[in-house]
Amino acid sequence: MAGTGGSSSSNQSAAPKILLAKPGLVTAGKFIRGGPADDDSSASSLRSRLPSIGSLNLLSDSWEFHTDRFLPFLTDNTEFTVVGVIGPPGVGKSTIMNELYGFDGTSPGMIPPFSIQSEETKAMARHCTVGIEPRISADRIILLDTQPIFSPSVLAEMIRPDGSSTISILNGESLSAELAHELMGIQLGVLLASICHIIVVVSEGFHDINMWHLMSTVDLLKHGIPDPSSPTLSHSQNPNLSSEKENKDKVQDGGEEYMAAPVFVHTKLRDQHLTPHNFVQLKKALGQYFRSSSFIGAKYKEHNFASVSPNILNGDPHSAELKIFAIPFKNKDDSPRAQYDSHTCLLWKLRDQVLSMNGPSFARTVSERDWLKNSAKIWELVKNSPIIAEYSRTLQTSGMFRR
Repeated sequence: MAGTGGSSSSNQSAAPKILLAKPGLVTAGKFIRGGPADDDSSASSLRSRLPSIGSLNLLSDSWEFHTDRFLPFLTDNTEFTVVGVIGPPGVGKSTIMNELYGFDGTSPGMIPPFSIQSEETKAMARHCTVGIEPRISADRIILLDTQPIFSPSVLAEMIRPDGSSTISILNGESLSAELAHELMGIQLGVLLASICHIIVVVSEGFHDINMWHLMSTVDLLKHGIPDPSSPTLSHSQNPNLSSEKENKDKVQDGGEEYMAAPVFVHTKLRDQHLTPHNFVQLKKALGQYFRSSSFIGAKYKEHNFASVSPNILNGDPHSAELKIFAIPFKNKDDSPRAQYDSHTCLLWKLRDQVLSMNGPSFARTVSERDWLKNSAKIWELVKNSPIIAEYSRTLQTSGMFRR
């Protein structure tokens, strides 16, 4: 799938095949641009300029965006796709991203590109992913795994004894840790909606709509944030100084505001939930919830939800509808149900559907390297967004969060 609509045969032929493994377990010298044909001298020169894999986070634990560590892995190729994931702890975000990467966990000795929560991590109530961890596949799929939303462990790490946040979320404003934690999820969502082609939104079970609410808030607060191909980002040395009115003008000049395509995934479903009737009801509820949002095209907004066929369980990836996918709870032997596929088989189908989607293209052709550099500028716009700042003040005055 073309990431930006641009193409270049020369760029594609020169695109390196890079395998990024679990942080800290593989040295940078393992990754050789150009493939097996490279000689020892080129491999040696590469080792001297590539960073260690353990420091690739685009977004750090201090909520700062870093481009220098990941930039050497990107090229001037314009045919790429960016897929991000967002969701609460323990719902399988990293597992899904490993599947999208094409990781085969059945081969002995293979290390997954994204860390998966271990039993020890679960017992200690800790999270694996910090900020945003990127990986890029040989097919030039840029995958962005994010720290969990609504995470007690994230909140515990950022709260001071007086209740304030150790992390600056909004342009240096002093906020309570609870409010800062709430805004972190929104900022992550706005960033992914701006710099990705596809966002995988993961919830646990059929009845958890917290992620739906978060993405609805993201839709309301994203206005004025451009996509990474915007010429205003390339020409602006300090995007923080843009006013809200200027940002709105940029959106109007570029036509309809950019919004990544969401894929809503409900995981850990029990057998009694996996019925065509339940899935149709869930799909209707999703469509009605986002009926007026930017995530749905005009054609789907006019769709008669009552006419959804009960036979399109985990439906057509090319349809104009919102994409929703159901993943069952994994049995010990991962055996298929009487009527439904196994956990592993449905992960394969999810990968096929996501990677075959006709996601939105950025307004202009942009290279991988420029995408990364402009994404850093977009992050500054997000952190300094007057709309998100006003929303923060509204939450403060509501009495829901300590001051």
